[in-house]
Amino acid sequence: MASLPLDLPAPPLAREPLPPKHPPLPWAGQRPPFSVWGHEGEDELTPRGKLRLRTVWISDTHLGTAGCNAELLHDFLHSIKPDTLYLVGDIIDGWKLKRGWYWPPRHNDVIRRILKLAAKGTRVVYVPGNHDEMARDYAGLSFGGVEIAGEVIHTTADGRRLLVLHGDEFDGVVLYHRWLALLGDLGYRALLRLNVWFNRARRQFGLPYWSISAHIKKKVKNAVAFIGQFEAVVAQAARERGVDGVVCGHIHSAEIRQFEGFTYYNDGDWVESCTALVEHFDGRMEIIDWAKLTAEAAAAIANAKLLEPA
Repeated sequence: MASLPLDLPAPPLAREPLPPKHPPLPWAGQRPPFSVWGHEGEDELTPRGKLRLRTVWISDTHLGTAGCNAELLHDFLHSIKPDTLYLVGDIIDGWKLKRGWYWPPRHNDVIRRILKLAAKGTRVVYVPGNHDEMARDYAGLSFGGVEIAGEVIHTTADGRRLLVLHGDEFDGVVLYHRWLALLGDLGYRALLRLNVWFNRARRQFGLPYWSISAHIKKKVKNAVAFIGQFEAVVAQAARERGVDGVVCGHIHSAEIRQFEGFTYYNDGDWVESCTALVEHFDGRMEIIDWAKLTAEAAAAIANAKLLEPA
């Protein structure tokens, strides 16, 4: 029998698993009641404790970037049971993936969770944005139970018609000066990287997520002025379409705002504020700040444990 050569390299030692990027959420495996967050009413909860909603809108998740808060996003999607889920653009960041591949396992988990919702009866509608504009070529088609549309009209439970679109159509920088948009995107990425490291440090001290980039944006007058102008332009354009309101994303600024009887909704994002827009079964609309609510839930659970008898 031939013997193995003695100069073969030794097999690599098994690497210890890396610690998770995000610590496990305090209710991992045992979801707390939604009453922790003020969503009371047993008729809105499934037997497994998930919040039943008529409609959910999320956008600007930017999967494929380090700035995506995939852990919080996955937990949110795991905590709801919507009849309809709208993905309002910039779900996958094609701009970033063209410059370099970044796709950790948790980003796969988010995609699987969306497909699982579709498989279990949720209508999932994907309205691509500017960062995932390659998907716009497939508008009108369906993949894995997910419908792709350039825009869509949503009718609320109380009969209002809402135009749903990403919103980059009304951004002059993106529309007419793409090179400026890409240049601005590079600076924004740097700010988001700072945000990632900042929150890693906060987690080491047991502090909840807090977006330094969102805070800076709110304090910069030019950013505030741009957001206000964007909201007004989108609202006026949608009003001319004969609808009662508009739902969009794009500017990473969650908002519900009235314009002379016309309602502007923005569902925010999942790289800064971690927000979603939801519709209840009576037609009520609200913005859910998941980062804030999970921090409050963690504090409530911690306080309850302190009160338990030894």
